[in-house]
Amino acid sequence: MSGRDLDERWQRFKRVTRARIDLGRAGDGLPTRKALEFDYACALARDAVWASLDFTALARDLAPAPVIALRSQAPDRTTYLRRPDLGRRLRPEDRGLVPGGPYDAVFIVADGLSAGAVQRHAAPTLRELLPRLRAWTVGPVIAASQARVALGDEIGAAMGARLAVVLIGERPGLSAPDSLGIYLTYAPHVGCLDSQRNCISNVHGGGLSPEAAAATLEWLMSRAMALQITGVALKEDAPRAGAAAIADQSMDTRTALLQSSAPQ
Repeated sequence: MSGRDLDERWQRFKRVTRARIDLGRAGDGLPTRKALEFDYACALARDAVWASLDFTALARDLAPAPVIALRSQAPDRTTYLRRPDLGRRLRPEDRGLVPGGPYDAVFIVADGLSAGAVQRHAAPTLRELLPRLRAWTVGPVIAASQARVALGDEIGAAMGARLAVVLIGERPGLSAPDSLGIYLTYAPHVGCLDSQRNCISNVHGGGLSPEAAAATLEWLMSRAMALQITGVALKEDAPRAGAAAIADQSMDTRTALLQSSAPQ
């Protein structure tokens, strides 16, 4: 294979992935520009973890849907990062703020490990989804701080929800520091296993669009209610749900939807 053919092949790979490939070399190391870009990506990821969610702006973006702010038992960001268990439980003084149900579905918008992901992508995703659920009984949106995915189990159970949907900032990567994840659980309760959830991941500018995420989530929610189950039993069919919604999107977006069915 000639050098030109090899270069063209690398260019084709680079068009369908955000992975760092074909970076070149400068002596025994990377070219200066590529090394600086890597350091910058690391800095963005660290900043994403420590950033704070603007709950006032979030409530404004979600209007007219009612929003209730709650906190986990983690009192600050440092504790949240060191004690994941505290991020999974609601602080006692907030339990009285949880509205009663029952509801078909409740949505918990949680800062997680990337507040920026939630700030940018949670409201657009819900704005796409909620009009599709007019026949559903949907509870007030819960805005949860210092929260892990499992916090939605306690909140969903307290609200008498058949389905709990957690929109949360994913662990930032070096190509996407603002990726939103969506976790769906049928019959939420404290102690749910991760295998009992469905996950739609990679909702961000270079991955799934809010429109595609909403289409997939609507399908999963409908199937979950019909079958009365979420998790591994539902994952095999999930990638086909949003095929029409993303037919005109990039290869990165299609790959992200398929990845949403993989274990997290």
